[in-house]
Amino acid sequence: MTAAQALSHPWLRDEHRQIPLDMLVFKLVKAYLRSTPLKRAALKALSRAITEDELIYIRTQYNLLEPSSRDGRISIDNFRMALLQNTTDAMKESKTLEILNALEPLAYRRMDFEEFRAATISPYQLEALGRWEEIAGTAFEYFEQEGNRAITIEELAQEMNLSSAAYSIVRDWIRPSDDRLSFLGYTKFLHGLTMRSSNARRHH
Repeated sequence: MTAAQALSHPWLRDEHRQIPLDMLVFKLVKAYLRSTPLKRAALKALSRAITEDELIYIRTQYNLLEPSSRDGRISIDNFRMALLQNTTDAMKESKTLEILNALEPLAYRRMDFEEFRAATISPYQLEALGRWEEIAGTAFEYFEQEGNRAITIEELAQEMNLSSAAYSIVRDWIRPSDDRLSFLGYTKFLHGLTMRSSNARRHH
């Protein structure tokens, strides 16, 4: 949990305490812009499943980027200006300028809050919540309606940057009835899988 996330937590929230711009946002948006349409759909569904209280951190970070008063959207200019206004030594050390260059796609289009919410949602942190199963279940319902599609074992492995050695693992994540991701497949897809973790599962 970053400092900005901690200050957004209900236990520590203070209206008089300013929440800083979080560098994690830059990294998450960077990863989102590089992700596939299926991964974006999965994240969008997940972002719709959390409560307004759990959205405080994301909404605060969006507002720190000062979205346009005209359409409420942000572009690469918003990230650049926020960076100039909030630069610290720690940010310089985290190669922020390199991350900003990775946001170049936003020079040609704009992002609204709904997409920003999907881009900055973190499955890893949500998994630590006591109500993760409830969140994941609701998210999967949204995913079934708007994002789930037929996919082959090979395509799923490619989506997750896995080699053919993982085919026997990802096979269990696809429903035989319609060749779409199952609930288990959806949660695994959100989290990602490395060959190290898959080998560990095989030996337990």
